[in-house]
Amino acid sequence: MVLKKSAVDSVRVKILEALLKEGSVRPSIERIKKHTGFHKATIISSLDFLSKAGIIQGYGPKINFRSLGYNLEVTMLLQADLSQKEAFNAFIDKAMQDPHLYWFSGMLGSGNWNLLTRYVYKDVESYRKHIENYYYESISGIYSFIRDRNMFFTTEPIYKSASRTKSIIELIKRSENK
Repeated sequence: MVLKKSAVDSVRVKILEALLKEGSVRPSIERIKKHTGFHKATIISSLDFLSKAGIIQGYGPKINFRSLGYNLEVTMLLQADLSQKEAFNAFIDKAMQDPHLYWFSGMLGSGNWNLLTRYVYKDVESYRKHIENYYYESISGIYSFIRDRNMFFTTEPIYKSASRTKSIIELIKRSENK
């Protein structure tokens, strides 16, 4: 019997989940030594220092969600009436359980927007159905809590998709050279 492998079969999904657990993925000291020329002890002590200082928060896989059919990234700016605590708490509870939502933050700046959310979906229709059913039909008072929203749909082509970590490293290097 030949088993057909799939990127999303139960074996691969469990392995991906395990990679997200703390301590599952460790850096290759040998590869770092090859790239830097530093002694192993220097590398290990530096990694320990960066971890204890809270700079390195962990290691894990970087998944290309588009290759798995999630071709739509949605950024939503919300103008919410934060004085409506009951609706706000219900929204927070739902958001924390929403597998489509990967970023949720308060927001400060010009204008009236005060919450920022980022989601991944397969397409616009799955986004629309999910938001309507998951949030708007299930949270009492959401229509007065969310005063306004502005959605941005990101699809191909992506002109730049860089690691935040790589960007920070570049910024640090450039500030040192000034």
